[in-house]
Amino acid sequence: MNLPESSRLQFTPDLNICRVLNGMWQVSGAHGVINPRSAVQSMFQYFDAGFTTWDLADHYGPAEDLIGDFRRQLATSHGQEALSSLQAFTKWVPRPARMTKKLVEQNIDVSRRRMNVDTLDLLQFHWWEYRDDNYLEALKYLSELQAEGKIKHLALTNFDTQHLKIIVDSGIKVVSNQVQFSLIDQRPNQSMVQFCQEQGIWLLAYGTVCGGLLSEKYLGVPARGVKLNTASLRKYKNMVDAWGDWHLFQELLATLQQIAGKHGVSIANVAVRYILDQPAVAGAIVGARLGVAEHWSDNARVFNLTLGSSDYDQIHAVLQRSRDLYQLIGDCGDEYRR
Repeated sequence: MNLPESSRLQFTPDLNICRVLNGMWQVSGAHGVINPRSAVQSMFQYFDAGFTTWDLADHYGPAEDLIGDFRRQLATSHGQEALSSLQAFTKWVPRPARMTKKLVEQNIDVSRRRMNVDTLDLLQFHWWEYRDDNYLEALKYLSELQAEGKIKHLALTNFDTQHLKIIVDSGIKVVSNQVQFSLIDQRPNQSMVQFCQEQGIWLLAYGTVCGGLLSEKYLGVPARGVKLNTASLRKYKNMVDAWGDWHLFQELLATLQQIAGKHGVSIANVAVRYILDQPAVAGAIVGARLGVAEHWSDNARVFNLTLGSSDYDQIHAVLQRSRDLYQLIGDCGDEYRR
């Protein structure tokens, strides 16, 4: 399968990415058992279909190891030059504490070894506690490692607008911030999007299909019939409950199904396309349960989908009746620091 040109984005001068990123939280163990051999075989299917960009983290179970194995097998089967077409974005999520250059470097070196790379394409930094401002020290040392060639680009995960501004004002160059952004959770539109546009910072959106809740599978299903058997479903069902109620969510699904039917796509396609069309959004991360459930063929339909003004009007007629998550939860990432 050859994806259209619209599937790609020049994320940085040296990184051209697929706008639907393959999310690897699903291999962490919280979504069921993943067979490593089957997972790597599945990664080839995604890659060969044009989905070349992966989102992972140091704490997503074997995710970094799977990337390392995939890189080795890709070089053997497709040639060493194929590695230049692969992008793997990892995260470092330390416990808040005093940061030293040695500590930071040791952790980055672990990710480099596991992923079988000399240089990390993108290191996305997360910090749990804003009251501990050692995050600025960590970022300073990460910048030094970037200058030394161990990291290509620095980025953030789940930072709010206030602290993103503090980081920018401190002189740290970050290229993106990964935040929850979906039809259900539009908190980034409150202040994050505008600030990122002003600073030339991209957003990478996760939770865009709400762990699979934004799909035909849950249309017409009563709330009591939803089996919350993965970490994603539990997380995003809570988000839906805060956003409105199951009845309003069913109205949203019915509206999305009508729009999807008109365009010959799926509900998930509409949900992802909506977010990809938002300002400052570079890409949407869609979870991949490697070797268990494959969605790359459905995801591909996103790139030929164009939503019209009437589609937006229908969607917004439902969304305007929901609760304001910014008022209930706070800015991006605040749910992790309450």
